[in-house]
Amino acid sequence: MNIYIEVATENNLANLLPLVSAYHNFENIQTSKHEREKSIRHLVTNESLGKIWLIYEDTKIIGYIALCFGFSIEFSGLDAFVDEFFIAPDLRGRGVGTKVLECVKIEAKKMGIRALHLEVARSNKKARNLYTRSNFKAREKYVLMSVNLHPDSIES
Repeated sequence: MNIYIEVATENNLANLLPLVSAYHNFENIQTSKHEREKSIRHLVTNESLGKIWLIYEDTKIIGYIALCFGFSIEFSGLDAFVDEFFIAPDLRGRGVGTKVLECVKIEAKKMGIRALHLEVARSNKKARNLYTRSNFKAREKYVLMSVNLHPDSIES
């Protein structure tokens, strides 16, 4: 099994958007097709915001992983959030996620990123185990909290 990643560009939207839709369905993320495309297009055309990599098995696209960039005083420099990570369901549990995370960590280091962060559903034990095996550690002292500032949000 030859697993590798390539940076997605605007030219990859036709392949990428169905994967994003599948991830959003899996995680029950409520976004419209238009909003997903607008967000993905914005990210792949603005390198200062982050990167999306398509995940390949040989020549077949099997998923994607997206990093969004930030800055951390605590980590003394650039950091990034694994915003979305999707692998086709029939390929999960075969070491693909571990390989992809190793590739992304190498790429992140090359870009000068000092720390990677992610969030995972407490109920998703398989994903939590994957992240633990990949040296991500829960920061039990902290709780991720968010406020949605999107103008169409009822939470804002």
